[in-house]
Amino acid sequence: MERKSKIGLVVWLLLMMGVQWATGQTITVSGTVKDAVTHLPLQNVSVFFTGAQGVITDSAGRYTLQSDDQVSFLEFTILGYQSAKRKLGSGTSLVINVELTPSPKNLNNVTVTTNKRAKYRNKNNPAVELIRQVIAHKDDNRMQAYETAAYEKYEKIQLSLSKISKKLTDSKLLKRYNFVFDNPDTTQMEGMTVTPVYLEETLSDFYYRKKPQQEKTIVKGKKKVDFGEFVDMVGVSSYLNRLYEDINIYDNNISVLTNQFLSPIADLAPTFYMFYIRDTVEMNGEKLVKMYFTPRNPDDLLFRGTMFITLDGNYGIQQINMFVSSRVNLNFVRQLKIGQEFEKSKQGRYALTKSDMVVDFGLSKNGGGILGERTVSYKDFKTNIALNDSVFHGPAIVLQEKAEERVDSFWVQNRHDSLTQAEAKVYANIDSLKNMKSFRRLMDWATFALAGYKQAGPFEVGPANTFYSFNPVEGFRLRLGGRTTPKLSKRYYFETYGAYGFKDEKWKYFLSASYSINNKSIYSYPLHYVRASFQRDTKIPGQELQFVQEDNFLLSFKRGNNDKWLYNDIFNFTYVREFGDHLRYTLGYKYWKQTPAGSIIYTKPVAGTDMNVPDITTSELSAEFRWAPHEQFYQGKLYRIPIINKYPIFTLRYIAGIKGLTGGEYTYHNINLRVEKRFYLSQFGFTDITAEGGYLFGKVPFPLMTIHRANQTFSYQLTSFNLMNFMEFVSDHYASVTLDHYFNGFIFNKVPLLKRLKLREVIAGKILYGATRDENNPDKNPDQIKFPTTNGVVSTFVFDKQPYFEASVGIANIFKLVRVDFVKRFTYLQHPDIPTWGIRTRVKFDF
Repeated sequence: MERKSKIGLVVWLLLMMGVQWATGQTITVSGTVKDAVTHLPLQNVSVFFTGAQGVITDSAGRYTLQSDDQVSFLEFTILGYQSAKRKLGSGTSLVINVELTPSPKNLNNVTVTTNKRAKYRNKNNPAVELIRQVIAHKDDNRMQAYETAAYEKYEKIQLSLSKISKKLTDSKLLKRYNFVFDNPDTTQMEGMTVTPVYLEETLSDFYYRKKPQQEKTIVKGKKKVDFGEFVDMVGVSSYLNRLYEDINIYDNNISVLTNQFLSPIADLAPTFYMFYIRDTVEMNGEKLVKMYFTPRNPDDLLFRGTMFITLDGNYGIQQINMFVSSRVNLNFVRQLKIGQEFEKSKQGRYALTKSDMVVDFGLSKNGGGILGERTVSYKDFKTNIALNDSVFHGPAIVLQEKAEERVDSFWVQNRHDSLTQAEAKVYANIDSLKNMKSFRRLMDWATFALAGYKQAGPFEVGPANTFYSFNPVEGFRLRLGGRTTPKLSKRYYFETYGAYGFKDEKWKYFLSASYSINNKSIYSYPLHYVRASFQRDTKIPGQELQFVQEDNFLLSFKRGNNDKWLYNDIFNFTYVREFGDHLRYTLGYKYWKQTPAGSIIYTKPVAGTDMNVPDITTSELSAEFRWAPHEQFYQGKLYRIPIINKYPIFTLRYIAGIKGLTGGEYTYHNINLRVEKRFYLSQFGFTDITAEGGYLFGKVPFPLMTIHRANQTFSYQLTSFNLMNFMEFVSDHYASVTLDHYFNGFIFNKVPLLKRLKLREVIAGKILYGATRDENNPDKNPDQIKFPTTNGVVSTFVFDKQPYFEASVGIANIFKLVRVDFVKRFTYLQHPDIPTWGIRTRVKFDF
């Protein structure tokens, strides 16, 4: 699978984390902080070694702190309480619990309660009644309540290394890069000092109107750190913007790190949250209610925190601060904090002015990590103003000319807030880093190890996982190839490989040449290029893989009889054009000569005897239309992988086979429609549904019909039928539905012994129904090529009156990477050599 979408920056950051994590012996101190009066846990207490960095307590008042240096004292501070200081004893693992006393000036506000906590109820609860008012007025407080709106938006995304060990920075591996680490900064994570290594800034104008509903973003300036040729900065930017999406507290679900969290003011919030009125305060002459909210189940994907609600009749949010429990089922996330501030507009409602999201990532709870922060500020907010239609013409997002070339004076003048000294040094530090030969050499080999490509000037050799493989037809197979990079040209791209099978003693090869019409990379949005290619190679009928090479070494291991193969000669010519609204069309011509191999033999009855058909040749013209509104990508220099979001994807394909054109032997027409959609179900996870159907017009032999996607590997494939044999089913018209539901730990989080493992439940179902007209069925039409056999038994079939159906239940997030499914097949169990059940695995990096 293409992994370069995350390789460059992630390699560097994970190297920092991993080396530090494994370096030296540390002292570890943990414990709980409580209120000395109420004996309840205190959240957000700063805990730190005297004169050093620290952490803050979580929602249960717990903390864990580590240091590689000599430390003697531990301090505890929080606004409204007297600070505390404790001397450390001997040992490397200490437990220190403290109770903090409220400051004397706040004692007049202390409310004495009984130790026995009353049972929480929604009924007759004034806090819940107030939240229901907030929910009822959500639509009035959204920006969409205005006829038109406009504002200027400034975004800043920053990645920093946290908890940097001095032993690490002084090590031989990193000592030459000390200038990068000698740039400390403080963040909103109290008591923590970090080192910024990535910074991205965007300044844009945003316009909205209700009727007809349209949005427009004009990017006036864009600037980001550049790690050089080995780091796909476009891909890094796309990935970070997917993780750190805009947060609208008035939405029912809030996307955080590609997961859906239920908003504390969602329609169903009173069902999943508990609410407590803490105080009534006055800010800038406005009366506000201070409301505390917390999950009923701390293991669910929910927030806890405090919000301030206006009492002016609008019941809007004036300020909100939210956190997530460390028990939430997220990978590599140690702390997550979100804060938003609102200001009163001329219309009397509160408009968002600042949004901040901070996430502390780490491989371990207390070792080195990465702190990611996205700050967004809004100014010049205007509503119900006249906006001409011309404002909304063209794409929804427009990058102004030279927006990525703005000079420093532009940013000094237009930033909503100035950079810290540490942030300002990031650009210069990374520029110096990327010019170091040792750093470029390190990144080159890291890219080869993880992505499988090794640079050789303007050419990349790879992918490494295809250098060696094996199969029953070719036996031991060696392959070597590569592709050009933009260093050679931004218009011309070439790709090639050569392979040799030691059993069939045949050479295979591939040649491809592409030309970019818009002078951008052929992988960059919007696509506009032409490509010509020729391939002579083997293929398994019915095996269709996404983002994976078919001769990947790991896919050499297959179950059952893997003896159905083809030798193919394929020439393709394609023209691809993509538009700003993510509509893409592809026009193409394909010449295909397929020769049976392995156990496949093409025979047909002639004059009472079976005659071999040595090969089948077709010539096709095709047109494909794909519409993916609001599509996002992992975008890089030499790849583009879609990111799944809540919007549907439609793909319509038409193929016309033309007899007589460059040796084509058949005339036919094939239409296929595919629709994909992810449905987010809040606390119950999400469901991916794919519906597909196709119809082939014309009289053709079975190799030209739809050979349905099968899987005989031991990996779980999302788009294939995992218990179907290769070439088991063919049809000339069909419909299928695939469903995968991910509970995201909703059930396991409630099981005491399982919730600590942060496992996630998955269920899936795949149903396929097809049919074959008599003219194309060799059992009904003796003029057609016969179905192949395995060990003398027919092994390719048409559908009868029942569909093919398989389903699975699985456990995902094992070791935070692995998914294991138990798959069961329910129909066509009489077919020979088919499995009725199986265990399949899949590896996926996810939060």
